[in-house]
Amino acid sequence: MHHINIPTLDKSALFELLSNRFEGEDKKLSQIPNPALLQDSEKSAKRIADAIRENKKITLVGDYDVDGVSSTAIMVDFFRQIPYPLDAIIPNRFRDGYGVSPTVLERVDTDLVITVDNGISALEAASICKERGIDLIITDHHTPGDSLPDAYAIVDPKLASCEYPFKDICGAQVAWLLLALVKKELNLSIDMKQFLDILAIAIIADIMPLIDINRTLVKEGLKVLMKSDRPASIIIRDFLNKSIITSEDIAFQIAPRINSAGRLEDASIALEFFTAPDTNKAYKQFELLGKLNDLRKETEAEATKEAIADADPDADVIVVAKENWHEGVIGIVAARLVDKFGKPAIVLSIKDGVAKGSARSIGDVSIYELIKANEQLLTKFGGHKMAAGLGLKEEHIETFRDAINESASLIDPYDFIPKDKVTGILSSNDIDFELLHLLQSFEPYGEANHRPSFLLKNAEVVSIKTMGKEKSHCRITLRQYPHDTKTLELILFRQVLDMPSDKKLSCSYTIAKNEFNGRVSLQLLVTKVY
Repeated sequence: MHHINIPTLDKSALFELLSNRFEGEDKKLSQIPNPALLQDSEKSAKRIADAIRENKKITLVGDYDVDGVSSTAIMVDFFRQIPYPLDAIIPNRFRDGYGVSPTVLERVDTDLVITVDNGISALEAASICKERGIDLIITDHHTPGDSLPDAYAIVDPKLASCEYPFKDICGAQVAWLLLALVKKELNLSIDMKQFLDILAIAIIADIMPLIDINRTLVKEGLKVLMKSDRPASIIIRDFLNKSIITSEDIAFQIAPRINSAGRLEDASIALEFFTAPDTNKAYKQFELLGKLNDLRKETEAEATKEAIADADPDADVIVVAKENWHEGVIGIVAARLVDKFGKPAIVLSIKDGVAKGSARSIGDVSIYELIKANEQLLTKFGGHKMAAGLGLKEEHIETFRDAINESASLIDPYDFIPKDKVTGILSSNDIDFELLHLLQSFEPYGEANHRPSFLLKNAEVVSIKTMGKEKSHCRITLRQYPHDTKTLELILFRQVLDMPSDKKLSCSYTIAKNEFNGRVSLQLLVTKVY
């Protein structure tokens, strides 16, 4: 346990500590910076408006993850309300690969192509569009490489020359901000707030920092989700069945289901869920997503087991490769390796001499920069600080593994410390509903605003009981200090502990609200056993 002096906190100290994560008051929706500050956004909005006025064909190219599907769904919904025909394509991970590509362009006959959540590295596609006289508008939020596509317009807050004041927005936000300008341009009466349910899901799922305008949009979006008459939102509410939906409900229950379509089959299944015209259709699609998500879990568990066995635990960056690992789950496998070894991980799936990979990072290490430093060995790469994708020839894997570890050896070891450090130690008497309200007031929790977790050090174990249908979870009763009159009850999911020989346990836990049959109680959830 490399915990650097963990403070003992009372409620006011905790309040102060959490307040310090934010600068000033929360922003209001009206304070979201003007979309026109996004470079090329007005130029793009005018071009889209002109295409609509002139009855031109418009094709949208999205991406197969939650952010890409959300961006596409918001666009589809907006165009439906104009109403104007929009041809929306989400590339297939297996047949087309990522983003707007020559293979995708072969299938389209159009005047204008708009990308969402992709395109910043689509140099080849841009030159094909140019040749064919198609105007290409790229909207993306990924980090630009050294050369930019030759497109009609590029809207991406990460462009060095872009003046949008908050850079950490996801693809769906870029699309939504652009649509706000299209609305103005065409003088439409479409309420842009109605899309916040889907937008919030995208921000949470794409692991954007929940600060500044992201915090505002997620808070408001979760409220819209609670009352929206969008069939997909009705199904999500029914499924979660809670009086208040949190960002974590979306992150753990909803996002993986939506993601599973593009991971295993085709993202159109998820797009049809978001854009379903009625609850019957939405329900059918959601059922299908649930089945795919179960399949995803099996596939991923199998690959994870093999990857852990293959990994070199002493490397700074774990690089594992194997024939025919399922391309759709290698990103999740990489995340599991990061959890297991506490290091950045790259998982490569080899097919016909070509390796496709997914990378995940930890702490303050930018996996994007590490990969970029070795780009001479790659056929392609892209992404951001915490996650990236790459491709290379099979014969270069060994060299790449050595090279990236060489690059990583130059990084300050302190950067490898995971960010989810324990917040502090609480006295048992402070764990009550007042504390829960305090914690709730700092929601939504997620990236850059982690749900506080607390430490129990060498607590006395009173009892351990298994629970759940398969008896795969357990309920642990602890006494934090010998003189405590109050015992604490904690729940540990997906793991069963044996009674430790010295009857002592150290673990970290979070505090959640539990609703069951209308009764509300406090629940302490074990996050890690030390």
